[in-house]
Amino acid sequence: PYGTLASKVLGFTGADNQGILGLEVKYDEYLQGTNGKILTLTDARGIEIENAGESRLEPVNGYDLCLSLDRNIQMYCEQAAKKVCTKKSADSVSVIVMNPQNGELMAMVNYPEFDLNDPFTLVGDTGESVSAEEKQNLLNKMWRNQCISDTYEPGSTFKIITAAAALEEGVVNLDDAFFCPGYKIVEDRRIRCARTTGHGAETFETGIMNSCNPVFITVGLRLGIDAYYRYFQQFGLLKKTGIDLPGEAGTIMHKKENMGLVELATVSFGQSFQVTPVQLAATVSSLINGGRRVTPHFGIQVRDRDGALLKVLEYPLGERILSEETSETVRGILKEVVSAGSGKNAAIEGYSIGGKTATSETIPRSAHRYISSFLGFTPAENPTVLGICVIHNPQGVYYGGTVAAPVIRDIFANILPYLGVERTETVSTETEAG
Repeated sequence: PYGTLASKVLGFTGADNQGILGLEVKYDEYLQGTNGKILTLTDARGIEIENAGESRLEPVNGYDLCLSLDRNIQMYCEQAAKKVCTKKSADSVSVIVMNPQNGELMAMVNYPEFDLNDPFTLVGDTGESVSAEEKQNLLNKMWRNQCISDTYEPGSTFKIITAAAALEEGVVNLDDAFFCPGYKIVEDRRIRCARTTGHGAETFETGIMNSCNPVFITVGLRLGIDAYYRYFQQFGLLKKTGIDLPGEAGTIMHKKENMGLVELATVSFGQSFQVTPVQLAATVSSLINGGRRVTPHFGIQVRDRDGALLKVLEYPLGERILSEETSETVRGILKEVVSAGSGKNAAIEGYSIGGKTATSETIPRSAHRYISSFLGFTPAENPTVLGICVIHNPQGVYYGGTVAAPVIRDIFANILPYLGVERTETVSTETEAG
């Protein structure tokens, strides 16, 4: 009844009522039901015997699937994504809103969406004649859920993972001293900072607030390849999240034996490998919720048509991947990023928000195409809402702090009162960000 709303999440069925896409595929066994039959009596030749009567097997309705997806939150996120594409002329926008404590997904947007009532008509169809094969390829692209099926270089949002691993391993403290001249030389490579003139003297904490690449390169090298790879495994980044949607892609990462110091340096600030938006959201959720891995999911319950509860779909907290102490430290740092650092455009007066900006360049670098993103959560001290916005190929200004952070700010400003998240403090946004 809502047309394009959450089309790539909900999915649709084919002529045989079997799921083709989305939740319709994952939960087909509950949703499908069984067809009825009319049985007639025939003779040995297969001819119906007159006046023999018939018997009927009545059809059985499928069950109802209850979701954590919230129609109002999804609707607002889609409106916010549409506004970005209209104003910034971006190719597409992905948004995820979830509860980092238990993995429940409240919204998942892949704009532009398509009309579930007419899923075989291409969005923006100009009426031009195309071959059946080409149309199918275009349909597959239109149906594709970028949040789970497309990987990308996360850029500086991944510094959250590097910071958590380094703090947990004890190779860095918040007040450790660094110096950024605008670059860092690793073997034969000169790897630059986003601020080419350099940030000068910094602590680790201000390095995070400034999103300084040389600081994170130094920290990554301190961790070393073995420890870094171990934390990749420990944090769950090398396996899929297990989200209850088909088509999830895995992380694309260097093999450990192929990772040298240059690769380690670039990975430490979120480049030269790829993850999905849902993997990043799930991993950061697990790092800020006290350190327990969560499984992102939509399915909550299965009920019959009369509302009787048939099954509770459970997703218990997974293994501990980070200490509570380090998790608290990470939350505190990311709160400072929003209140006084590069994420200041996500700040909302009265709300305690943590987060991280990112701007990454797609391959080939010569094309000068970018992905802008922001990941934020609130309340920073005990998060119950996490949001991530990924903007593909924004035109003009493309920095994550300028383009993506305001999207999450606007989404939070509208959904937090709706969710009953109260304002708790005064937030100053006047401090200059690095």
